[in-house]
Amino acid sequence: MSAPPITPDGRYLVVRGRLWRRANPALPEAERQALVDRLMDARRAVGRAQKDDDAAAVSAARAQVDAAKVALGERGPVWWDDGSGDLNRRLVRNTPYAEWYRTCGDAMGETLTR
Repeated sequence: MSAPPITPDGRYLVVRGRLWRRANPALPEAERQALVDRLMDARRAVGRAQKDDDAAAVSAARAQVDAAKVALGERGPVWWDDGSGDLNRRLVRNTPYAEWYRTCGDAMGETLTR
């Protein structure tokens, strides 16, 4: 499996035709890794809570997932400072990245029509 395409400005990666905001590249590596570890722990807690059918624990664990993603810069305020808005979770074909994405697909020998 190949890595998903990353927009030329490094803000998003594309998965199944949808933009997903990337972590803030200005985070020091040790801090980024600690946040990723925290995120993975929280995701595992969601799974355990769901398995235990514990709605309160699911809610608390999802809040931890959200907090880690905000700290990473994947949610919440954007980490760039040029005034561009956030296109997170939008279909790439409906964004200014549409032409780049079509070109990206051609370069990878794929048809990227989503």
